[in-house]
Amino acid sequence: MIIRFLQRLLWMLALVAMQMVVFNYIHLFGYATPLPFVYLLLLFPLGTDRWSILLWGFVCGLLCDITSLSLGVGMAAMTLVAFIQPPLLQLMIPKDAVEDMQPGYDTMGFWGYFRYALLLTFIFVIAYFLFQVFNFFHPLDFLISMLSSFVLTFFFCLTFEAIRYKLSTQR
Repeated sequence: MIIRFLQRLLWMLALVAMQMVVFNYIHLFGYATPLPFVYLLLLFPLGTDRWSILLWGFVCGLLCDITSLSLGVGMAAMTLVAFIQPPLLQLMIPKDAVEDMQPGYDTMGFWGYFRYALLLTFIFVIAYFLFQVFNFFHPLDFLISMLSSFVLTFFFCLTFEAIRYKLSTQR
């Protein structure tokens, strides 16, 4: 239990630090900004208490907002996705999954995890941009920013999972 807590804390701090130092300064073509701190919510196993996921999402979003001065946008989007994560994972897992199955390539297969990460990341990016913009004066710019940021965020989430999978199989 303590080891899982420390692993989550390490992931959260690493993702927030990377967001603060690297990802906040990436704006490909003036539109695409990666937001891979949502990867933290992809790590929660089946059967985790909903209040725990909500608290982790809230704190991670709050830390990202503090470091990027985004006024609660990350916190609101992460809390929303943390609320959606348990039922979405329940829908995506195999029927014969163990009670505390952790989502990943090894437990869900590549395509199963791909679909799960795709949906959760897409919901997060939509929520993030809707909370950030709150107007539709430039709908084309909004759509381009949202979709390009989604692609970049999803790419980084899959990359982080590949690294985590590689590290776990080397032990």
